[in-house]
Amino acid sequence: MISIVLLAVTVHEACHGLAAFRLGDDTAYLSGRLTLNPVAHIDLFGSLVLPLALYFLSNGAFTFAWAKPVPVNPLRFRRDISMRTGMAAVAAAGPLSNILLAVLFAVLYRVGSVADNPYSQTLAYLAILAVSINLYLAFFNFIPIPPLDGSKVMLHFLSPNAAHMMLRLEPYGFFIVLLLFYATPLGKLVALLTAGAVALLLGIG
Repeated sequence: MISIVLLAVTVHEACHGLAAFRLGDDTAYLSGRLTLNPVAHIDLFGSLVLPLALYFLSNGAFTFAWAKPVPVNPLRFRRDISMRTGMAAVAAAGPLSNILLAVLFAVLYRVGSVADNPYSQTLAYLAILAVSINLYLAFFNFIPIPPLDGSKVMLHFLSPNAAHMMLRLEPYGFFIVLLLFYATPLGKLVALLTAGAVALLLGIG
C-alpha cells in the first residue's frame, strides 16, 4: 500500500515538473524535482499518514494523498505559449500521469490474473489496488477547486474576473473540498467514477 501511494504521488509530481520543463521552465529541475526518487516529493502527512489512515479507517473504500507542490514559474515558459495555457498543461500532467499508471497496472492485472504461478493472485490484487488508487487520485485532483489541479485547468477557460475570484478561494480550498465531500454527494460521485473506471479497465464488475 505504501509503495503504491508513493509511486502514484511521485510520478504525479515529477510529471508536473517535466511538463513545466518541456515548456521552458527549469525551476523544478533546478530544485531537484525531476526525479522518481520519492524522498524529493514526499510530504510526511499528505503522502503517508493521511492516505493510510483514510484507507484503513474506510476499509479500503476511500483514500487520497498529496506531495510537496512542485515549484513552477510561468514567467519562464516559452514565448509561444501563454502563461494560463502553460499552467493548465502543467496542472493536467499530474492527474493524466495517474491515469496512465492505472492503464499500465490494468495490463499487469490482466497478465497476472491468467498467469499460472504462485504469485499471480498477489500480483493481480496489487494491480487492482494500484489501478484504484491512481484513478481516484486522478479524479480527485481534477476537481476544479483550488489548490487542486482541476482548478488550474479551469482557470484557462475563465474570464480574468472569474479566475481572480477562484484564486481567492485557494487558502480555504482544502476545507471547502472536505466540506463538499462530507456534506454533498461529491465524495460518492468520485468513488462511483473511480469504481466505474476500474471495472472498465480491468474488465470486471
